Amino acid sequence: MASKCSLSTLFPIQSQLDCDLENATTQEEKEELVHQFLERVDEREDTKIPDFQTGLEWLNTDAPLSLNKDLAGKVVLLDFFTYCCINCMHILPDLHQLEKRHSTQDGLVIIGVHSAKFPNEKILDNIRSAVLRYNICHPVVNDGEASLWHELEVSCWPTLVLLGPRGNLLFSLVGEGHSEKLTLFTDAALRFYGGKGQLKAHALKIRLYKDSLACSILSFPGKVAIDKSTQRLVIADTGHHRILVVSSAGQLLHVIGGPASGRKDGSLSEASFNSPQGVAFKGDAVYVADTENHLIRKIDLSGGRVSTIAGAGVQGTDREGGAVGVQQPISSPWDVTLGTAGGEEDNVLWIAMAGTHQIWALFLADGKLPKGGEFKAGVCVRWAGSGSEENRNNSYPHKAGFAQPSGLALATEEPWNCLYVADSESSTIRSLALKDGAVKLLVGGERDPLNLFAFGDADGKGVEAKLQHPLGVAWSPRQSLLYVADSYNHKIKVVDPKTKVCSTLAGTGEAGDSLGPELTESCFNEPGGICVGGEGKLLYVADTNNHQIKVLDLLSKTVSVFPVSSEVTDSTVSKPLGRTKAPPLPKSAARKEMPPVEVSAGQTVTMSLTLSLPEGAKLTEEAPSCWVLSAEGDEWLLDGQVTTGEVVDLSQPINISTRLPAAETEWKNNKPCLTLGVWVFYCLEAGKACMMKAASFSQPLHINSHSGEKQVTVAIAHTF
Repeated sequence: MASKCSLSTLFPIQSQLDCDLENATTQEEKEELVHQFLERVDEREDTKIPDFQTGLEWLNTDAPLSLNKDLAGKVVLLDFFTYCCINCMHILPDLHQLEKRHSTQDGLVIIGVHSAKFPNEKILDNIRSAVLRYNICHPVVNDGEASLWHELEVSCWPTLVLLGPRGNLLFSLVGEGHSEKLTLFTDAALRFYGGKGQLKAHALKIRLYKDSLACSILSFPGKVAIDKSTQRLVIADTGHHRILVVSSAGQLLHVIGGPASGRKDGSLSEASFNSPQGVAFKGDAVYVADTENHLIRKIDLSGGRVSTIAGAGVQGTDREGGAVGVQQPISSPWDVTLGTAGGEEDNVLWIAMAGTHQIWALFLADGKLPKGGEFKAGVCVRWAGSGSEENRNNSYPHKAGFAQPSGLALATEEPWNCLYVADSESSTIRSLALKDGAVKLLVGGERDPLNLFAFGDADGKGVEAKLQHPLGVAWSPRQSLLYVADSYNHKIKVVDPKTKVCSTLAGTGEAGDSLGPELTESCFNEPGGICVGGEGKLLYVADTNNHQIKVLDLLSKTVSVFPVSSEVTDSTVSKPLGRTKAPPLPKSAARKEMPPVEVSAGQTVTMSLTLSLPEGAKLTEEAPSCWVLSAEGDEWLLDGQVTTGEVVDLSQPINISTRLPAAETEWKNNKPCLTLGVWVFYCLEAGKACMMKAASFSQPLHINSHSGEKQVTVAIAHTF
């Protein structure tokens, strides 16, 4: 390799370009400046960067990619990110827009270069989960030791680096908020190299991991909260972009939103969300931190309506606030909890504003502050935090510094009378006094306010205790204890605020999904939310990457999976879980069209499926296999729903039945078809290899006007 090439090579000339762009008044001037810059940079021989190291793990591709081979002839955008970072999350919409604007055939390829901050983030399975959560549809390389990061002298997350078709440096953008400039640079590079005939239209071997996923009732649940009067749970089903309300026995009461992301107020069946996180109950009202919509939403369960009560629907940069409702832009609210700021009980909604590293307050009613002053209903304002990403404690709340606060818990009893904050990027638990606003350290981190790398996994007192990116906290007034979802340590911990001692309650410290005989022998996978129920006897945990809610019984010292029913008990107020689209089949799936069968209105059609695995293979318990019965384009066949189920036993045929509509008017001028999709995860004992196979069976229906047998059975056999 020639002399080392890094971003410092670009700094002098790109700095001048940035200044010139600031002074340009028209789009034409800006485009001409960038074109002239590209002509100068392209002539240089010292800007070619090294290729990716061999042996790195890749996601969303069939095979590792090489700058010198696969990506030659492409304009490549490298996104140096780490999946915990809120700033990295903020630029994902910009990347999604670029992917819509330019395809691989146009010459643009986006590559996520995952350069971990926390040890937990170096593990491929955890990165894979993040890729799914954030709907990343471009290739991602796990550069766990940050080799390319160091080679190019990248200094912070996120950093975007644009390369020319021979792997040569063109531009770099540090931090978030560069959407306009990113589009300008990318468009100009594609025009420049397209005009020189240096772009190639070849496709890459992209294989999105999400296309091979099994079905699940929950998808990356972020937070969970409880209505203490009725013991109803509200679950932020983050990956499905919806809110579930369930009874204490797991019966589904309401489904609001999903399965696709959106931003819409209205009835419970019409409303939509985008990766909601924090939830809080107040009577028949549920307050929601609609994180990626940058909104606070209110669900009125008795009135059957969803409304927006704060936020403008775009990422805000305001660090002061003070406007009313939708006039006040906010940034990535991650958690909410109800409390008081003086006067009426539960008259304020506290907000962990992860995007600006602050704690905000949304006033739900008029009131007076403890130290004087008044507040008006609907006002949303910064309460604590300077907005700088720091681990800074201070007696003056506006001078304190947080680092991506992600979990809140209120302790109103004396002597506590404070708001506890899971400050994820500083790996600390902090307290915010309700009377004077003083911010203090409880456990974790260290005393240097600028050090955000004091993390680990250690029980202890105060700063001796170590956490790793905690996302959730829950207060138990019965025990005067604080419970912590220590997310990246895959543990649940407990803190005694009187002694400041933090100790492990549950979890092994390794990601997993087993239920052991002891709390410390059970496994979690990046739990993100936690709440106290059962009069302080139960902990409900959003076990995010396991797509489950788990229940810790503090009396029996056991862990169990909280069962969520797949059917709504009151279908008049919201939609059933099954009303969603079938997941896409991978390209490798076997597809078979069955011979048409004669049916009539009101008959029951049963598809009897017999599946066979290779000799010595067995189903993988950790990745449950499933089937989906759908009728895309003919949704009325299944009353607009998709029916799902698990594949747990292959020794007997799987019988899937559906009753056809009785109204003959719905059958006219139609050639309906049922589609049965099946996803099977199995392992081969001999080679210790595990794999996923999928198949699809289309069953055309021929309609007749005669009423025959009450049931029609179709036998299907398939060998993987």
